[in-house]
Amino acid sequence: MTAEQTLGQDYDQRGAVPLGGYAAVATAFAAAAGTFTLVARRRGVVLPDRVPPWDVLLLGVATYKTARLLTKDKITSFLRAPFTRREEDTSAGEVMDEPRGSGVRLAVGDLVSCPFCVSAWTATALTCSYVAAPRAARLVVSGLTAMTVSDWLQYAWTWTQQNAEG
Repeated sequence: MTAEQTLGQDYDQRGAVPLGGYAAVATAFAAAAGTFTLVARRRGVVLPDRVPPWDVLLLGVATYKTARLLTKDKITSFLRAPFTRREEDTSAGEVMDEPRGSGVRLAVGDLVSCPFCVSAWTATALTCSYVAAPRAARLVVSGLTAMTVSDWLQYAWTWTQQNAEG
């Protein structure tokens, strides 16, 4: 048994938790955010004095949609496949994947199969793009927000149809 497995078993008696893998993933996140900050400072990127509430709403909805696309969409399965295994197809073209492997592979599998987990990464990426290129970021997040509104309308239409037909 490796040191990571022993530490993970000490942490959670139900099974080994990939704490070392989680640390590696968290380090990658911090390194990416730090690198963006350093590059932005060197290039003279000026932080906005404030972020208007409308932009926060757009960023929030776009974060939601991006996280769902990355973690649940059938078409993005190729990104998750090295780290997850498909468990089932669900509604609206989404799937349920389960993490697989051990160590870093399992930690990445946990990340890429969890929309709540991926949302921290997508929110950071979208916010960084908003800081670096606000107009382009607004266009992208507006498109992602429009996709989300469309999803909600699809569900509303399906619900209406089902109730109208009895």
